[in-house]
Amino acid sequence: MQTWFECKVKYVKIDDDGRERKVSEVYLVDAVSFTDAETRIIQQMETMVRGEFMVDNIKKSNIVEIYPHENGEWWYKARIGIVTIDEKAGKEKKINNYFLVAADDLKQALQRLEEGLAYVLVPYQTTSLAICNIVDVFPYFEDKVNAKIPSNLKPLKEVTKTPVFEDEDLDVVYSADDEEDEETELEETDDQE
Repeated sequence: MQTWFECKVKYVKIDDDGRERKVSEVYLVDAVSFTDAETRIIQQMETMVRGEFMVDNIKKSNIVEIYPHENGEWWYKARIGIVTIDEKAGKEKKINNYFLVAADDLKQALQRLEEGLAYVLVPYQTTSLAICNIVDVFPYFEDKVNAKIPSNLKPLKEVTKTPVFEDEDLDVVYSADDEEDEETELEETDDQE
């Protein structure tokens, strides 16, 4: 399960007309701890902001899942109410979950939210959907299986050497390749007979 942190960053932003103004923006970061969240937001801001910036506040977010989309200008925060039954007390219990959806308008946000929640089997109710102050989201995207190997690196098979074995009793040193060659020669002579 992902843990999201809301990081508030203050810096001087240059507007389109060239004026400088102080801004305070909130970013959502996927991290394992507060320290990790601070490290990740600093790394991201160093690539985005010219000059000095300050991480003003970091707090754990109540967001359960995000639904990013390429064509989403704004982030909308949705509150979903799910009714469950408490077996011990024998009463209905309402649980609120929060989701973040990228969309251009409210209608599109609701549509994308419903598409994202299609896997939910229990009935739910969208109790709130509103634009939020989160500017950008930085999740972990570690796809090590499909990661491209840099051109300056070689596969491990090409670099590793065959192991060398030493036999102290016979004062002989041979490699694993020598042993394979001997086995192949023995098989060939057996086949000829």
